[in-house]
Amino acid sequence: MTEVLKTAHPATVRAWVDGWVISRNAPRPVREPWGLRVDVGLPGHLSRHIVAAPTPEILHHLTGVLTTPGTWLKLCAAAPAVAPSLPERWAVQDPEYMMTAPLTRHAPDVPAGYTLAVTTRAGVTAARLLTAAGEVAARGQVAPAGRTAVVDQVETAAGHRRRGLGTAVVRTLMSTAASMGARTGLLVATAEGQALYETLGWTLHTPMTAAVLTG
Repeated sequence: MTEVLKTAHPATVRAWVDGWVISRNAPRPVREPWGLRVDVGLPGHLSRHIVAAPTPEILHHLTGVLTTPGTWLKLCAAAPAVAPSLPERWAVQDPEYMMTAPLTRHAPDVPAGYTLAVTTRAGVTAARLLTAAGEVAARGQVAPAGRTAVVDQVETAAGHRRRGLGTAVVRTLMSTAASMGARTGLLVATAEGQALYETLGWTLHTPMTAAVLTG
C-alpha cells in the first residue's frame, strides 16, 4: 500500500478539491487531521471526505465515526489497497483516476455540424457543443483556482459519441483556463474517460476509490 500512496501529493489533491467546490457551488473545504471535508448537503451526497494518504488506521477511524448514509469517501488509492479496510456498508464505486496536464491556449477544432457555445458564470466556464436544432450534444465545465483549474462534468450524449466532441470540449476548457492564468489542469476521470484524456496530454497523478455509506 505504501507504493500506491506515494502517487498522491497533498497539495495537488487540495488544488483539485478547491476547484471542485467552485465547479459544484459547494461550501469551501474544511481541513481535518486526515485530509479534507466538504459539506455538500445534497440528498445522497451529504458530505465527502477526501484522503490523500488513506492508511488502514485512518479508514478504521473514519468508518467508525461516520454513520450517516449518503456520506462519501474519496480515497487516493486503488480499490484493492483500501477496500479491505472498508466495512460492508460502504459501497465501493467504479475506479477513478486523478489526472493532470499542462494548460496552453489553442483553438479547438469543432466537428462539422455542431456549434460551440462558451459561457462563464460565478467563476465557472461551461463549454457546450450544440446541434443545428440547438440540442446539447456534449458539454463540460472548468473552474480555475489560482494557477490550477479543475475540468469537471464532461459528457457526450449517447447519439453523438465517437465524433470528436469530447476532445473539442476538453480542449476548449483547457484553453479557456490557460487564458485566465491557470497553468495546470486537474480532473478525476472514469476508466473510459481516462483513455480520452491521455490522448490530450493528461497523465495519471493517482488512482482514486470512491465509497458511499449505504443505509
